[in-house]
Amino acid sequence: MKKQFRRSYLAWGAGFIAAALLLSGCAGAGTAGGFSGDPISGGTLTYATGDVEPSCLDPIVFGSVAQALVSTQYLESLFYQDEAGDIQPWLAESWKWSDDRLSLDVTLRDDVRFTDGAPLNASTVAANVAYIKDPATLSSTALQAVEKVASVEEVDEQTARIHLSEPDNALLEHFSQVWVPIESQKALARGPQENCLSPVGTGPFKVESWEKQQQIVLVRNKEYNTPSPSAGHAGPAYLDKIVWRFVPDDTARFASLQAGEVDVIDVIQPQDAVSAQSDPTLQTLIGSRPGLVVNLALNTRKAPFDDIKVREAFVRSVDVDSALSSIFLGTVPRSNSVLSSITKYNEQDPDAFATDVKRANRLLDEAGWTQRDSAGYRVKDGNRLSASVIQTSYVLVPVSMMEQFQAAAKVVGFELNISEEEYASFGASRNAWDYNLLPTYYTKNSPAVLNVTHDSSHIDPVTAGGNHSNTTGLKSVVSDELDTTLRTAATTPDDAERGRLYTDAQELIDGQYLNLPLFDQQTRLGLRADVGGVRLISPLSMPTFYDAWLDRS
Repeated sequence: MKKQFRRSYLAWGAGFIAAALLLSGCAGAGTAGGFSGDPISGGTLTYATGDVEPSCLDPIVFGSVAQALVSTQYLESLFYQDEAGDIQPWLAESWKWSDDRLSLDVTLRDDVRFTDGAPLNASTVAANVAYIKDPATLSSTALQAVEKVASVEEVDEQTARIHLSEPDNALLEHFSQVWVPIESQKALARGPQENCLSPVGTGPFKVESWEKQQQIVLVRNKEYNTPSPSAGHAGPAYLDKIVWRFVPDDTARFASLQAGEVDVIDVIQPQDAVSAQSDPTLQTLIGSRPGLVVNLALNTRKAPFDDIKVREAFVRSVDVDSALSSIFLGTVPRSNSVLSSITKYNEQDPDAFATDVKRANRLLDEAGWTQRDSAGYRVKDGNRLSASVIQTSYVLVPVSMMEQFQAAAKVVGFELNISEEEYASFGASRNAWDYNLLPTYYTKNSPAVLNVTHDSSHIDPVTAGGNHSNTTGLKSVVSDELDTTLRTAATTPDDAERGRLYTDAQELIDGQYLNLPLFDQQTRLGLRADVGGVRLISPLSMPTFYDAWLDRS
């Protein structure tokens, strides 16, 4: 399914903003540029990002959305996952599972070279997996994606046999993500530090330079011959160059777009999107991303959310629908599943998260919070019923929404403190479990995202002192059942059983009130009207500029 996203716009922020949102029904369905005519080759496109500047341009290291945004332009994957969720060949020509599904033979294309001249072959795949698994690489997202890969055998020059410790029915999905790209083995041999500065892939562009805190310059790969199955043309990209600027200030970023100083911006704000709607020189492109929705994770490792009754009481006390209606004017659909609406097997359950103040009060009474202090907050054993939510400008839950939750929670006697932090301190607090509520999301093209975010084995960080992908921390008889359900869902060869098990897993997660789902995460772009061919590519809805061109003749 393909749709054109022109003049769509997003409401984001205070309640006085009037806007509307067009959510993509498919993960990579948008294309910008409504004008006709043949694409024009040449020119430089300037992109201004409001996302945090990555500390490394190689998405194998760590693995963030900021890295995915830029590396989609120069790195490619073994497989391509289309908008229906089906896997197609990309750098791989074909693949075949063993009968026991403990090994996967991947036959590679024999006509591919990296931009440093290195050939694509079986040793390339082996080198990439080894690089991901090397602790010195500091991989996180990619490491979790290949955690079941035991080894890679070079069957012949163009065939790699991937051996698994146990079956993994999400493996092809994992190897279609930009966080698990295929990079030049020659470049990887330089080590993580040098590779972070200029990763080498097979994509339509290559990294020419990186001036930190300023910009990245990408130039056209003149030998490019591996367009994705959904690409609009063959051969090299139309653009000569992309200048990728870091402009964190929302106002400055949009002003640059209006003035024609930049051609594309991301993280477009609502007032800016409204302005773009009435400006014939501008357009917008917005689409949902797959994975774990934007949500509030409840930390069960410490009070007060170590008590399931208190967790449910908090969820029942706040009114997400009213907050969305007033802040987003009803234009952002409520999510009632931890899985994005475009993620396979997502199970929407409105009853699980419906506001019920009477029930919230009853649950808190049952939990022993029967007294109130002079400010109206509940107390027990001399302690106030209080929780803190950490917040930073780079998370997707606006402070105005948290303030509405704060007011609603107070009605039932729950004190909610909002701690606004810089990005670095937010990350440190997150890693140290120093929060009660955490705004979070996780972009992943598979229901197996739940294996990453809710299996208890991921309570501990991948690297010492680093990020833990499980942000709720539940350890109980129920978490044991959830682990078993998720692990069986990840290994079964039966697709129907896989779907049933992921449905069961969502019911267990919902029943424990581990997360309060809010809305789908999104990619949101503002563009000059003379920019054509920009698309949001499956499976992660990242922008691709391979087909992009500038109509400035």
